[in-house]
Amino acid sequence: MFKRASQSEGHAVKLTVDGAPIVARQGDTVSAAMLAAGLGEPYRHTAVSGVARAPYCMMGVCFDCLVTIDGVGNRQGCLVPVQEGMVITRQKGKREIES
Repeated sequence: MFKRASQSEGHAVKLTVDGAPIVARQGDTVSAAMLAAGLGEPYRHTAVSGVARAPYCMMGVCFDCLVTIDGVGNRQGCLVPVQEGMVITRQKGKREIES
């Protein structure tokens, strides 16, 4: 379903998603890298109803691409460029409040 517009190879960037290593291209956003790696559905689960979501607009409007990046939650994956060694986790429902 997801296909890159250009098949030219860019500089490889290694990162992990839910503990699994993937390789992205320099210049990719986190969402683009996850989609290219086949990690599109379910991308995350909403906090209130737990409904599965996936990136939709790819330009920061819809918030369906929220992920945790290097321990910081609710990051819009479509707006964050990949960096070597990033640790990404999918968001699954509401987070627990720490006391």
